[in-house]
Amino acid sequence: MQRDITERPGDPAGRADARPVAHTSLPGNLLAPSAARRFLRAALGEWTGLGLPAAVGFSERVADDAEVVVSELVTNAVVHAGTNVEVLARLEEATEDEVAALVVEVSDHHPARAVRSDRPESGSAADAAEGTSLVGPDEPAEYGRGLQLVGTLAERWGITYRTGLKTVWARLPVDDWNPFPEAAAEPGFQQGLRAAELLAPNARRALRDDADWAGRGALSFLAEASDLLAGQLDEDIVAALSGQLLVPRLADWCAIWLEPENGGPSAVPRLASVWHRDEAETGQLRTLLEQGPIRLPERVGTGPVSMPWPGGEEDGEKADEPAASVLAYRITSGGRNLGAVLLGREGLARVPDEVTALIEDFVRRVGLAVGAAREYTRQATISRILQRALLPGKVADIPGVTSSLVYEPSDDGVVGGDFYDIFPCPGDRWCFVLGDVQGSGPEAAVVTGLARPWLRLLAREGFGVGEVLDRLNRLLLDDAMEAAEAAALMVAAAGGQQTPDTGQSRFLSLLYGELVPLPGGGVRCTLASAGHPLPLLLRPDGEVRPAAEPQMLLGIFDDVAYESQCFELAPGDSLLCVTDGVTERRSGTLMFDDGDGLSRALAGCTGLSADGIADRIKRAVHEFAERPPDDDLALLVLQAG
Repeated sequence: MQRDITERPGDPAGRADARPVAHTSLPGNLLAPSAARRFLRAALGEWTGLGLPAAVGFSERVADDAEVVVSELVTNAVVHAGTNVEVLARLEEATEDEVAALVVEVSDHHPARAVRSDRPESGSAADAAEGTSLVGPDEPAEYGRGLQLVGTLAERWGITYRTGLKTVWARLPVDDWNPFPEAAAEPGFQQGLRAAELLAPNARRALRDDADWAGRGALSFLAEASDLLAGQLDEDIVAALSGQLLVPRLADWCAIWLEPENGGPSAVPRLASVWHRDEAETGQLRTLLEQGPIRLPERVGTGPVSMPWPGGEEDGEKADEPAASVLAYRITSGGRNLGAVLLGREGLARVPDEVTALIEDFVRRVGLAVGAAREYTRQATISRILQRALLPGKVADIPGVTSSLVYEPSDDGVVGGDFYDIFPCPGDRWCFVLGDVQGSGPEAAVVTGLARPWLRLLAREGFGVGEVLDRLNRLLLDDAMEAAEAAALMVAAAGGQQTPDTGQSRFLSLLYGELVPLPGGGVRCTLASAGHPLPLLLRPDGEVRPAAEPQMLLGIFDDVAYESQCFELAPGDSLLCVTDGVTERRSGTLMFDDGDGLSRALAGCTGLSADGIADRIKRAVHEFAERPPDDDLALLVLQAG
């Protein structure tokens, strides 16, 4: 039986026929919230581009609120359920009874775990009647205001239980609905705090009214701060932004220490950021704090700890000014100690409980952001090392042929699947390769690392183009898959991110060919395309035609016999080879190669050099859409002299 728990009056959101729907599955790690935000933003952008009636009401505020909601729900699921997370976004058209709305659903596979909340009404009789166990008054408010924030931003929200699945949903109207109508007269909190006001609060807000933090001010601050911090991929930027967010809003000064990532008990924390409301005092404060890093006892949790004022004689007191407070908070993520936050308040002997609780919630978000930044850094480091090993340090110069290569890996911190090579072979032959392994990450990297040296070996043994692909196909089916799986497990054990196991082989699309210079000028080209975008031949008169026939991907069937095509590249002819990062570059629902877009772009390159053609095509791909490419981009131009 399905059970629904609603936070506000009204029926649970959702209808079986609601359209359109966007869905994704995310691993249960600290990168999931940022991935969920990107997924949701992409879905909203696509629906807006399609001109759907309900999407007309989308505003930047609705998109921002939706990102905050999905981030909080995914974070809650990852931290407290620890399973993979399913994210669904559904756009509901307006009806006679309700306005158009965006419904966000986040599901986890641990329904026995209650949704964490510190609402005063948690554990009420109504909850008990529903058979639920929301966090009660006796449990610590580990992630305090997350669901309060969702409840404030959404029109209504609730929890749906099914066999093996728990779904938390939230409904946000898209007709410029304002969740903070009564806050319109309060400067600095209209429509919630924006990033600019967060980092440069106006004079009125800088004066601080601690009573504000018990109401919507705290929720708005946490919402905007979470969004701002979660978008950073560098821990030092996270530390710097954290200081700017705390000072002068919640403290007169603050300092942030970060533990070395691979440090042991003897490792010394580093002072990553120091902020003071009076910039002239920052240098002196840093000098005092650098005399000794802050170390909190192991028994200390995430709550506030009273500390001595820097340079003072007594705990919690500034020298010559008894009304002063200093608090320290431990920064944690995933049960690991990442550092500490130290902050001071002048003219206040005791910081109000609602403010210390708010700072504790904020520091938890700092921990999540630092943890995510470190995870990204580890993955990016692994990717850079793998990428350097997978690509040739230098491509060969082919006599009588000018080559131009463009390779731009996507900037997602994960090693891509595109690779290339140009190398000499016995018999006055030069071979070229442009390939793309299905997927990305360590498994794809291993297949790439096997395919490129195998190709060189087979080519130098004298096999023809078709025979090379035949043998490479059998090698991939025999050895590459097992090696890829083993390498993925090793990378994950070393601290990298393991990509989800899809249960499928690692397919490889490949364009492989060889060039032989001709006595009278030009070259003879023999090539084959295995599931790869077809190469295009550009003649000096502007004629463009495919230079190969489509054939099966490598690594699928073992009984494929690959065939090659042979033709002459006369002086002035140009051969363009690309990966699907070019042909499948998207702008809304359109792709770059729709309607032979690549052929038309190449026809406009008549008379250009190899470098000119490569640059023209690269610029056309980038200009096709406003957003940067989200896939590896590789193209090779070979022009006979």
